[in-house]
Amino acid sequence: MVRTLGMLPGTFKEVVYIEDPFDVLAEIKEITSLMFRQFDLSPVQSVFNDILKLFDGNYPGYRQCNTFYHDLNHTTDCLLVMARLMHGAVLNGVALEKKDVTLGLISALMHDTGYIQSLDDVTGTGAKYTLIHIDRSIEFMEAYFLGHGYPLEDLSACANFLRCTGLDVKIDEIEFQSREHEIIGKILGTADLIGQISDKNYLYKLPFLYQEFKEGGVGGFDDEFDLIGKTPKFWEQVKKRFATELGQVDRYLRAHFRVRWRIDQDLYRKAIKRNLDRLQFILDNRRADYPNYRGREDLRGMIIG
Repeated sequence: MVRTLGMLPGTFKEVVYIEDPFDVLAEIKEITSLMFRQFDLSPVQSVFNDILKLFDGNYPGYRQCNTFYHDLNHTTDCLLVMARLMHGAVLNGVALEKKDVTLGLISALMHDTGYIQSLDDVTGTGAKYTLIHIDRSIEFMEAYFLGHGYPLEDLSACANFLRCTGLDVKIDEIEFQSREHEIIGKILGTADLIGQISDKNYLYKLPFLYQEFKEGGVGGFDDEFDLIGKTPKFWEQVKKRFATELGQVDRYLRAHFRVRWRIDQDLYRKAIKRNLDRLQFILDNRRADYPNYRGREDLRGMIIG
């Protein structure tokens, strides 16, 4: 249920409560209705319900999610950015079919399933799979698709979409089924990053990311404060990836916000700037007190989540 409590410049508007997955799903329904006069959301909703069960520990054969950075909120963040980017792409003349949009949304829901441990995997947390989580996500998706009667061509398409979330992946080496599928893959790779860095709780969650990296064998950081200190440089690398490997598909967000909310700006980029400005202030002035300045924010009333 989308509530009408938040305020945007000049007026009251409906807002998305990002911590309520069903509010996110309701907004996905609104967005797809703007893209197509009739859109069957039921395949997405079915996967959505199963992903909620998976992260909550209620999906057969799997433990509850125990990674605090790559959690359910990140997955729903990514899902919402994915829908908004695809809507913006359509507004910019990209000819996405209904099936393309369905598979894109399903891929966003499944892109981090590789962090979830099976019931018999009781050592450590899912973070130990950090370096191979994309392959494990594709394996989960393959089993799910085969068990639910999806054609092999859908599995192939979605596997390629998931590969685009790898930071070291050369997207021009992936054999997409169409130009539109290449755009969707780039959109998912973009949504994954924007969903993380624009999160109002990004600064709060960064130490959890370090813990995941440490358990997963990701090098390059001495401790959580080293990772935090290198985050502004990481954002510069992300912007470069947006402009090169990911084809600048982030530009589609502005069209979405203009049509959906009558706001002619990219609110995600604004949220990212807020996070990075705040982080830089802390690094420059209150580094020793970082734990006191990274406190979890109240998420209510955020249109972007």
